[in-house]
Amino acid sequence: MQQYSEIILIGGGLIGLSLAVELKLRGATVTVLSRDVQEAAGLVGAGMLAPQAEQLPPGPMLELCLRSRALYNDWTRKLEEITGLDTGYWPCGILSPVYERPPCTRLEATQDTPSYWLESEAILQQQPGLGADVVGGWWFPQDGQVDNRRGLIKILQRAAQELGVKIVEGVTVEKLVNSPNKIITEIQTNQGNFGADHYILTAGAWSGQLLSIPVYPRKGQMLSVRVPNPIQTLPLKQVLFGSDIYIVPRRDGLIVIGATSEKVGFNSGLTPNGIEALLSGAIRLYPGLKEFEIQEFWWGFRPETPDSMPILGQSSWTNLTLATGHYRNGILLAPVTAQLISNWVLNQQDDPLLNYFRGDRFQVL
Repeated sequence: MQQYSEIILIGGGLIGLSLAVELKLRGATVTVLSRDVQEAAGLVGAGMLAPQAEQLPPGPMLELCLRSRALYNDWTRKLEEITGLDTGYWPCGILSPVYERPPCTRLEATQDTPSYWLESEAILQQQPGLGADVVGGWWFPQDGQVDNRRGLIKILQRAAQELGVKIVEGVTVEKLVNSPNKIITEIQTNQGNFGADHYILTAGAWSGQLLSIPVYPRKGQMLSVRVPNPIQTLPLKQVLFGSDIYIVPRRDGLIVIGATSEKVGFNSGLTPNGIEALLSGAIRLYPGLKEFEIQEFWWGFRPETPDSMPILGQSSWTNLTLATGHYRNGILLAPVTAQLISNWVLNQQDDPLLNYFRGDRFQVL
């Protein structure tokens, strides 16, 4: 027998859960089909909210990221009110040290996007203890972080459950069944068939296995260390974003280090080469880390597209919407994705910004 819901989200990672909560708050009946959240991109990253530190070029991707960053404070507060739990949102700013002085030390800035170049003496005042190779760096005070692993994704799961979203775990989608007039009629899974009025693909790195869209897995390995107990104050009070490494301190003394970026398909697991690269890069940037106790290692798969931009909005099927391919910005883009896609699915409200992220830009849909 087919199991029915008004809206089905195919994928139970951070993007799928964010959308499920938003749709439910707007009155929709929602089911989430989740394969294995432990491998989802929302658990791989360090939770950086870094549209400026990433130094994205002016254009729709930067606009989308800045819009989402502006939503973060209210969005996380709403989730905390629903659940009574702490998301770990911290607008701490991001410092981007460099080992070679750039030819230009001026970045385009507005009142909402200030940035500052710090010479070697100034950057050491901003963050003591940086490596001897650091010659200066950028300070982005509006960027920040959220505790995605211990806070955000668990809170999204809790919020969805408390709001009455049906979450079905361990579901492998085997086939999307469609009629000749390009309407999805049901989806076949290892747990039976599911039907809905509307479907949203939020399957992350696995999206390309279900549809002919260019979304590919990019493996990331990460680790964390902890500040020693005798240290009374946090040695790091902002994120450090280097050229090949980032170091993200949490308020409770945990420090997240990441991440590799590997084109190895769905090859799972940790490798000595990957972990060694992370440790050497982190210690070069902030040498004090070499004395901190290692807490955890993990890995997962980011959903990459050819232009590193997400695929958002309508598909070739009337009742299938796409919200995938967020690559390394899924955590940052969760609130704006939930807002824009909910507007589209429930009200057919097509934000002009969505036109830049349509799947047919790749001419494969």
